[in-house]
Amino acid sequence: MQLSIENIEILLLVAAVVAMLARRLRLPYTIGLTLAGLALALFNSTLNVELTKELIFTAFLPPLIFEAAFHMHWRELKQDLAPVLVLATIGVLVAAAITAAGIYFVAGWPLAAALLLGVLISATDPVSVIATFKEAGVKGRLRLLVEAESLFNDGTVAVIFGVVLAATASAATVGSASYGGAANLSALGVAQSFFVTFFGGIACGALVGGAALLLAGRTEDHLIEITFTSIAAYGSFLLAEHFHLSGVLATLTAGVFIGNTGSLGAITDKGRESVEAFWEYIGFVVNSLIFLLIGLRLGLEKLSAVWLPALIVIVFVTLGRAVAVYACCALFRRSKLRVSRPHQHVLFWGGLRGALALALALGLPNETPLHDEIISVAFAVVAYSVIVQGLTMTPLLRRLGEIAPREALRKP
Repeated sequence: MQLSIENIEILLLVAAVVAMLARRLRLPYTIGLTLAGLALALFNSTLNVELTKELIFTAFLPPLIFEAAFHMHWRELKQDLAPVLVLATIGVLVAAAITAAGIYFVAGWPLAAALLLGVLISATDPVSVIATFKEAGVKGRLRLLVEAESLFNDGTVAVIFGVVLAATASAATVGSASYGGAANLSALGVAQSFFVTFFGGIACGALVGGAALLLAGRTEDHLIEITFTSIAAYGSFLLAEHFHLSGVLATLTAGVFIGNTGSLGAITDKGRESVEAFWEYIGFVVNSLIFLLIGLRLGLEKLSAVWLPALIVIVFVTLGRAVAVYACCALFRRSKLRVSRPHQHVLFWGGLRGALALALALGLPNETPLHDEIISVAFAVVAYSVIVQGLTMTPLLRRLGEIAPREALRKP
């Protein structure tokens, strides 16, 4: 069933009630939504909304990424760009390799299936990370590092995933644009594909963001200014995806560009206040829908049939993330970009999985080896990540002194 107006109304009503209950019970909002979605799937068979790759990529990711990027200060991001990019490239490669090796050698899956699942589940998800940190009230360098890394690593995952698909799929699927279109399996081809995907996405974002600001500067109507930011958020993503580039990086670039240069006069003061309020609400709505839908889909998955491989994957995903974070941060321990040990702990445990991994899994061709098992295991890992890691994230932040006790839980 598609996401109709009636279904959206029901889901938003549930989200509003869950938000109120979560605040009273001091339960993280995203966990409450996921559990509510699971309950709806188990006790209400009439509300059966299909969670698809197209829905996640086209409808949900652009506004969530744009809203986070809009509030990201370029001066601070520029200072920590080196560790962010190392974590988002080398870190993802290391995590994916460890996870895939565990699936292949311990779970005994075919190499193709192990590589595909290892890659798609190794990227930290912008949706889950941003939602969790906003709820916890995390600010400063730590939030910047975690959010920026989770946003940038999409470029790496898109390229690696495209290469693995090209190696395992039929000749007709090799040029699939949905995952970067990486058809050349040579080292030069991989490097070229990464370069084009990464910097092409940035170029699309800068182009659309610049055009939106140019047009917004010709009006003082705050409603029109909001409209141009909406066009920039979705337009940059869709333009990049049309040319087989990174839509996440495009929207990220547009958001950073508009958020940092819009305050220089292109957007009026009233317009900026309105834009911030608008995107805060949109972020709440999209977060509500996506976590409720994840819970709904979890209720339909037969996770009991894949509990053993799911447990193995969870262990190696956790191990891979730990090795990636601590090894990459060690490269900067003698420089001014050194990442403190508490921040490393949060980077490790805050590497939540969510919508991005599910979108990649749901978009796999039907002829993929262990197609259904990959999707079920991906949902199991996401459920573990959202519930277990999400539930323990705030206590960890409090224990490490990153948030004050009274700020441990915030209204989303």
